[in-house]
Amino acid sequence: MKPLKEKISITIDYDILEKAKAAAEEDDRSLSQYINLILKEHFKTKE
Repeated sequence: MKPLKEKISITIDYDILEKAKAAAEEDDRSLSQYINLILKEHFKTKE
């Protein structure tokens, strides 16, 4: 059985990181939860 989540390491532009951190805090989520949510929404629109 595959784990539901996996730790990764990424490199991200500083300005994007700061915007993501601010948006995550505004949405009362961790940065990881917020990025996961954004990626899920992105892939839904691609299908």
